[in-house]
Amino acid sequence: MLLTISTTHQPATDIGYLLHKNPNKVHEFNLSFGKAIVFYANSSQNFCEASLLVDVDSIELVRNRKHLTKEGFSLHEYINDRPYVASSFLSVAISHIFSSALSGKCNDKPELVSQQIPLEVKISVLPCRGGEKVLRRLFEPLGYAIDATAIPLDESMPEWGNSPYFSVSLKNTCTLQELLTHLYVLLPVLDNDKHYWVGHSEVEKLLKHSEGWLKAHPDIELITSRYLKSQRYLVNAALNQLLEDGDHPDTPMDLQDQEEASLEKNVNLHSIRLEEVIQELEALKVKKVIDLGCGEGKLIKRLLKKRCFEEIAGMDISISSLQRAKQNLHVDTLPEKTENRLTLFFGSLLYRDKRLQEYDAAVLSEVIEHLEPYQLDFLKETIFAYARPSYVIMTTPNSEYNVEFKNLPAGKFRHPDHRFEWTRSEFQDWANEICNRYSYQVRFKDLGTVHEVLGAPSQMAIFGVVR
Repeated sequence: MLLTISTTHQPATDIGYLLHKNPNKVHEFNLSFGKAIVFYANSSQNFCEASLLVDVDSIELVRNRKHLTKEGFSLHEYINDRPYVASSFLSVAISHIFSSALSGKCNDKPELVSQQIPLEVKISVLPCRGGEKVLRRLFEPLGYAIDATAIPLDESMPEWGNSPYFSVSLKNTCTLQELLTHLYVLLPVLDNDKHYWVGHSEVEKLLKHSEGWLKAHPDIELITSRYLKSQRYLVNAALNQLLEDGDHPDTPMDLQDQEEASLEKNVNLHSIRLEEVIQELEALKVKKVIDLGCGEGKLIKRLLKKRCFEEIAGMDISISSLQRAKQNLHVDTLPEKTENRLTLFFGSLLYRDKRLQEYDAAVLSEVIEHLEPYQLDFLKETIFAYARPSYVIMTTPNSEYNVEFKNLPAGKFRHPDHRFEWTRSEFQDWANEICNRYSYQVRFKDLGTVHEVLGAPSQMAIFGVVR
């Protein structure tokens, strides 16, 4: 099996420092299942390509096994695709041979570890259980551009069709450590198999190498289940740690409820926001609406009462919030026509997800302030460049109004989970930058009673694609 990693970063030979492998040498390694060689097919200041060749000794592998099949001998043990396709064998080879890079260590040039560089991975034969669709579901949300060519079962027999294998190129601008962690976790997921016993230690490996990206991946359950070979007790253990409510932008009690209960109850901002959002959606005459960060489904409940909305979806990164939304919306007892209009699913605002492209309008009501400021760039790309609905409606607190909340200490946010709160000018500057970059136009609206100096308690932006 062959994997290559190349870059056009300047100087391209820096990848040798990151991989801890000198481009001027051939590096050989003995593994428990065979041998591996690292070599550089190209090495220059402008382009550098490192290759990892893994040779699996399937005969020796069977001989060393303590437990054969019940029959004692199976031809499949000796004749299979293991020596040729990217699988858990390649994943293990990466963890052994590139262990320092996988851990984010580079003694000679430590500044390179956190540097995002253009990288391309080529895998000669990659098994894709579920086809190209699953391949794209796994890698595209992580920012990869994918070129996949199906490999025919027999080139001389085209009528036989294609095999489940692909020749794949993955391109991304990221750190090398991120790239290697994605490969380490997702190669066995695509193969949907592992060559060794899967126990509790695999949960620890998954959590370690997926830190920072798996929790927000739209296919977290598929990845976790396949990585742990569908052993339900292990899958549940991993998901419980990955999806703890305390790690999410929202908490077991719906954030909007908390904010209303703590500060905004007197001005009834929560209801005002929802009604204003619905009025805008009705005026825009949209048919398909998605509530991003839907929480317990309060906006969706009101949308379902409006027959003008033909398709309504809610997405949230909290599994427990989605479960409460299903309970609050009485999904199990909804009339069939109403149920057919509704979709609820797990997902993240920070990753590309094809499901987001299906709607005319997207709503983010009191959501953006729960993200870290650096994450807003990912949100902009996901919503305005990738999903690109015709309309986007956002609401967020107006920080200038905070002095009117008598029980809010000076300098404090309205909610402990808020990462920032913007003034009217800050929100408008950010929104106008989106318009200039992504070809949208925007108008603004006050929510709640307007103070002549401080403005309204909350603010709304209504984005529309420039036709």
